[in-house]
Amino acid sequence: MTTSPPLRFERAFTLIELLVVVATIGILAALFVPAFNRTLERARATKDMSNLRQIGLVMQTYLNDKDQILPASTTWPGTTGTQVLYPKYIATRNVFQSPFDKRPSLETDLAPVSYSINTNMFAALPGISRNMLKVVSPSSTFLMAPKYTGDPRVSTAWTGTATSAPDLPVGAPAETRGTHSNGRQINVLFCDWHTETLTFGPASTEGTFQDTTHPLGLKHWDPTQ
Repeated sequence: MTTSPPLRFERAFTLIELLVVVATIGILAALFVPAFNRTLERARATKDMSNLRQIGLVMQTYLNDKDQILPASTTWPGTTGTQVLYPKYIATRNVFQSPFDKRPSLETDLAPVSYSINTNMFAALPGISRNMLKVVSPSSTFLMAPKYTGDPRVSTAWTGTATSAPDLPVGAPAETRGTHSNGRQINVLFCDWHTETLTFGPASTEGTFQDTTHPLGLKHWDPTQ
C-alpha cells in the first residue's frame, strides 16, 4: 500500500508584510519623485538658457547685415511673409519657444514665441530707437527674457506667437514669478550676448529681475545707462 506524500502549504504574505511593502514604496516615491522633478526643472532651465544663447547668435548675424538696427518689436522672430530671423537666419521655430511654455509646438506662423525684446530698445527715451550701437553698457543691459503674464506654470500665461511677439515692459510687471527654482529665478540675455540666471522678485515689485552680485544693482533695463 502506497501512501501519498504530505501536502505542502506555500506560505503567503501576511497583511502586515503587505502594509510594510506598500509603506516602503510610498517612502521611496516621496524621496525620488521630488528629486526627479528637480532634475526635469534643471533640464528645462538649461534648455531655456540654450534657446536664449542661440537667439543671441542669430540676432548678431542679423544685426551685422542690418547696420546694428533691431527688427520691429512684434515681428522680430519672422514669418513666412515677413522674413526676419526666421527663415533666413534660422531654419526652425522651436528655438523661440521656452521649455517652460507648455503650449503645443508648431512650425507655422502661429508658432509659440516665449521670449521678448526689452521694450526700451525701441523707445526714443529712455531708449535707443533700435540702434544697438547706442547701448551704453551692453554687459549690464537686459536685451531679452521670457515673457508671460502671471504664473509661467499656466499654459494660458504665454500668448506670444510668430506673428505677434510680445513686448517686454520695463521690469516686466505683469510677471508674478520666475520660470524656475520655485519661481525665484529667470534667465536673461544681455546686450553683449551673454546669458545669466537672475533672481526674480521680490513680490512687492512684481516681475523685477534682481542683480544680487552688487548692492547697487548694476544690471538694468535702461540702455542709456
